[in-house]
Amino acid sequence: MRVLFLVQGEGRGHLTQALSLAQLLQIAGHEVVGAIVGITADRDVPTFFSEKFSAPITPVFSPGLVYNAGTNALEPVKTTLQALRYAKPFWRSLVQVRDIIEKEQPDVVVNFFEMLGGMTYALLRPTVPMVCIAHQYMAFHSNFQRPKGQWLYRQAFKLNTRLTCFGAQELLALSFDKQPDEPHKRVRIVPPLLRQEVTELKPTAGDFLLAYVTQPGLKVELLKAHEQHPDIRMDGFHSGVTIPDQAIDDTLTFHAIDGKRFVEFMACCKAIVTTAGFESVCEAAYLGKPALMIPQSNHYEQACNAIDGQRAGVGVASDRFDLDKLINYLPQYDKQLSERFRAWHAQGYFLFLAALNRASTPTSKPSSGGFFQTRMRHLLRS
Repeated sequence: MRVLFLVQGEGRGHLTQALSLAQLLQIAGHEVVGAIVGITADRDVPTFFSEKFSAPITPVFSPGLVYNAGTNALEPVKTTLQALRYAKPFWRSLVQVRDIIEKEQPDVVVNFFEMLGGMTYALLRPTVPMVCIAHQYMAFHSNFQRPKGQWLYRQAFKLNTRLTCFGAQELLALSFDKQPDEPHKRVRIVPPLLRQEVTELKPTAGDFLLAYVTQPGLKVELLKAHEQHPDIRMDGFHSGVTIPDQAIDDTLTFHAIDGKRFVEFMACCKAIVTTAGFESVCEAAYLGKPALMIPQSNHYEQACNAIDGQRAGVGVASDRFDLDKLINYLPQYDKQLSERFRAWHAQGYFLFLAALNRASTPTSKPSSGGFFQTRMRHLLRS
């Protein structure tokens, strides 16, 4: 089977998932013929992906998300306005994606939450079947946990999610645990795709807390928590640190952002403090480390992740760096969860291969809606 990837280049999650699936497909004897990666004017294909992905990579322009420079909060209105401003180059990108698909003629296209994929299939109708993979597709599942209120953010999140998956044969929703499939919605539940660097680690019991600090406000909260609990050792990987290790005092050390070192620290920590990104929380669960999940401000998807992760028992949700909340949660953490999580993760090999085999021999193609196609073509070309 020949497989072509379409990958959202925003953040690390979808890119690491693509690397993980490529490893799985290669083990099974299938060929990944290439990857189309969505980039912006100020964000190229990350080095960690280009160095590890063995097939050709084609960067294609795709409107990115807009975050507040001071708070790192997601800006939904500015994100939408930016997408409209780039309508013409976005249309050219859709044509480029369609042409690559038709030239390569893979047996199936796998889309890791890149809007270029859904919109290309909605408007230009490539003949190759597509499967979409992302945790975000849990939003269409009846059991998915959502925060109360936030109606506008919820609708924007669902709209953005739908735009990525028009024309897909199936939506493979990555989940913390097993849930029933909902084939009438094209939704099938699959385990997380974790990078090999994590699954090869051997976790040990630790006595320190590990934090991943990318938001300026989170660093301030971490320092306050440290002042209140100076006896608790904490290590924080912080985007503002330029040297490998910066000791603040005997029990607090900041480290420069380094993905490899971070997971090594994770394997031997007591618990982690992180934003509620699906990938990092799953890595912690695989290693048996409870998580304090703090969603980024205005980031509806992370708010959902935190609630759903708490339901699944991988950690506790919080709206701030509440160290007392984490300390009180630790005795309640189920130490058998990691074993169950690993067993669920192990099923992925068969579930992903089965899904791609189904898609490569489809009985019918989902309709993307003629009226929608006509209006969107007119908007993007005008």
